[in-house]
Amino acid sequence: MPADSVSEPADSEFIRFLTDSGWVVNLEEFRSSPERYHKLRLPFWLSEWPNAWLVIPLASISELIGFVVLATARARIDVNWEVNDLLKTAARQAATFLGQMQATEALLEARKFDAFNRMSAFVVHDLKNIVAQLSLMLKNAERHRDNPEFQKDMLMTVEHSVDRMKQLMMQLREGTTPVDAPSGIDLVAIVDRIQRTKANQQPGVELRLEANVAAQGHVDRLERVIGHLVQNAIDATANDGRVWIRLAKLNGLAMIEVGDTGRGMTPEFVRERLFKPFQTTKPTGMGIGAYESFQYVQELGGRVEVDSTPDVGTQVRLLLPAFEAAGDSATGAQREVTQ
Repeated sequence: MPADSVSEPADSEFIRFLTDSGWVVNLEEFRSSPERYHKLRLPFWLSEWPNAWLVIPLASISELIGFVVLATARARIDVNWEVNDLLKTAARQAATFLGQMQATEALLEARKFDAFNRMSAFVVHDLKNIVAQLSLMLKNAERHRDNPEFQKDMLMTVEHSVDRMKQLMMQLREGTTPVDAPSGIDLVAIVDRIQRTKANQQPGVELRLEANVAAQGHVDRLERVIGHLVQNAIDATANDGRVWIRLAKLNGLAMIEVGDTGRGMTPEFVRERLFKPFQTTKPTGMGIGAYESFQYVQELGGRVEVDSTPDVGTQVRLLLPAFEAAGDSATGAQREVTQ
């Protein structure tokens, strides 16, 4: 048959008849004995088609996927029950393939939306942290605007926020997975930057550097993960409490410990909810940061350990593959800094 752009509405009487009956409609039989088809009315376009012979519904379980119109056969064929059964069997198989194709396309589309929604959740979480950081800076600006040290910190905070927002824009364009392979990262430089970034918050962040530690990873993502843990520790701790970052080597792994003397978490929350998305103890939290941290550390081949007691405090340890550059010593000078 020549191609035709005609379409049939999904709620038409003809479609309802094919769906409800599942019959193969023999148009020759219909023209001679329409009463056999229980008042079936053919669409105008079908009654006008030359040589239209059989209409075969493509049904998958109870759903009509479509239908096929066959032209009159070149050889004379008696459409008996065997022919009808064969056509119905072929139609069910074709409908199954078409249904699988539709389901696959729908699944791919759903996965794309799921990936976009997941990426959007991470981006919104990071934007929330940037907004909180800038809001705190503005809150302190009136009191410290004439302080040169504050002005310096303010410019650094704005610069850091702009860089993060540029990275978030790249994430929206390119996806969440870094295109670069993990490389050696100086963890000392990262925790130094985080300490300076949190300088205007209370309690201050203590640094305890037991070794010059480098790990395999990506600078921006590791800084985001550690920064998230530090911010959680600050939020959970009273102003007269303690928050610290400890760097060390443990059994050949690079260890970053973020600890606090804050509210702590119950064993049930740590076991069942801490590393699941959209689970949080904070009234304004999104429950994304811990999930992202856990996923990223696993991507790097590391692990996360949590030791927490309600009303006592929390220690979160990130254990990452260490990076040993030529000339690195096994141990480094100890350094303790409180800010």
